[in-house]
Amino acid sequence: MKSEKISRRDFLKLSGLGLAGLFIPPLDPGHPFTGLQGRVTTRMIWMYDRPSSEGTQVKFCQRDSLLNVTNTAISEDATSHNRIWYQVGSEGFVYSGNVQPVRTVLNTPRTDIPQTGLLAEVSVPYTDAHEIPDKTSKVAYRMYFETTHWVMSASTDTDGQIWYQVRDDKFNKLYFARSAHLRFMTEEEIAPLSPDVPNADKKIQIRLEVQLMIAYEYDQPIFASPVSTGGVYRVGTYTTPRGAFITSYKRPSRHMAAGDITASGFDLAGVPWVQYITESGISLHGTFWHNDFGRPRSHGCINLSTPAAKWLYRWTSPQVPLNKEFSFGKVGTRVEIVL
Repeated sequence: MKSEKISRRDFLKLSGLGLAGLFIPPLDPGHPFTGLQGRVTTRMIWMYDRPSSEGTQVKFCQRDSLLNVTNTAISEDATSHNRIWYQVGSEGFVYSGNVQPVRTVLNTPRTDIPQTGLLAEVSVPYTDAHEIPDKTSKVAYRMYFETTHWVMSASTDTDGQIWYQVRDDKFNKLYFARSAHLRFMTEEEIAPLSPDVPNADKKIQIRLEVQLMIAYEYDQPIFASPVSTGGVYRVGTYTTPRGAFITSYKRPSRHMAAGDITASGFDLAGVPWVQYITESGISLHGTFWHNDFGRPRSHGCINLSTPAAKWLYRWTSPQVPLNKEFSFGKVGTRVEIVL
């Protein structure tokens, strides 16, 4: 099935997240760049004197470096799938595809954690999960901004610092992270969207040729976001299957890991807002390891920005209660994946 064309103007109008869904909500709506940083997501990037890879290289930035984003700029390359660059004060410009927009929000610790645990989101650019509640202990995982995790209890170290015990849902291990770096989710922020619209009248369409997701109500588009689907790697080509599916298996957090990390494998803790559509594990989910939506670069899943993935997760069926780790059944929202 060949998808009909959608204009850039229509896409920007449909996208509810602005600038193709690249930004997180500002702390101060009057000054959207206040406190906004960019985390380098790949091994290294260059900063340039202008928003173009043809510019002069002015600074080398390593993975997890934090850059103070003060504005955006549009490159002159009209053929690029993503022309957005981030301005870093007077230092220069970096390509947005390799930079995750992040903020730092510290939280008041809680110790009243129920036995079933609580869902939490990392609210700082990154924080390290240790094997014991001691910052000098071995680091098990680095947990990134907007990833989601299950907190099972609270502990206090010898310095009086409160740590949260985080359960890894894949390997069933327990780690410890700084409590101030994790924000507990609320019922309101994951409440269903458009609950008055019957599930039969909702539909998601993934258009592979243009790397675009569109959500429909009553056959009318209401939300759109760029995506990244199956791409080509050194070890092979990964495809996103075409056809008709449903979002029958949903979970707000999942540790995804497969293959050799040195050869295009992956090990990603806390992948947020996951909606599986095949038994082999193809899903729609939030993405923190790149910001380069609009071109194929996944292992077959449909990568979305985390805000877009969260919106879609709230809008589809089945609903997952806040205190539940997943919902699985024969009911789900339709997903069409077309060329």
